[in-house]
Amino acid sequence: MYLPKLIQRGLKVGKNFKMMGGCILDPAHCWHISIGDDVTLAPRVHILAHDASTKIHLGYTKVANTKIGNRCFVGAGSIILPGVTIGDDVIVGAGSIVSKDIPSGMLAVGNPAKVICSVEEYVDRMKGEINSENTFGEDYTLRNSNFSQEQRNRMVEVASKQKLIFVK
Repeated sequence: MYLPKLIQRGLKVGKNFKMMGGCILDPAHCWHISIGDDVTLAPRVHILAHDASTKIHLGYTKVANTKIGNRCFVGAGSIILPGVTIGDDVIVGAGSIVSKDIPSGMLAVGNPAKVICSVEEYVDRMKGEINSENTFGEDYTLRNSNFSQEQRNRMVEVASKQKLIFVK
């Protein structure tokens, strides 16, 4: 219900847009927000297009266009500030505060968010971490209605040994 109302007000979202629970897309200025195709917002992401910090002192609120490109992932609890442009193929790490533009193909994390490597370098690093012991198929997710406690225990056991596991 929330998203359709924002779209009706002028929010622009592309195909295959996924928004998890608790996200806030600036309802007061949503027509200043543009989100591309194949974008995922993890839980509690905030995307702002206005900043009322100047209202008391100047009598005006600052407003700026905020844009997220195609094929982006924004991690849980991140905040995208007004006027920021995030390029295509970007990953924003959980809890990041994005106050400056992020070029295409980059991974940015932190407060304030800083580019730490390219998405290509990050994906290559993660590929190097994958092995036959630490990978689990879709049957190890809640999409499987028969996902058992045994399977959950197995995942926890492997994660305690391998530190990092991967799920389809």
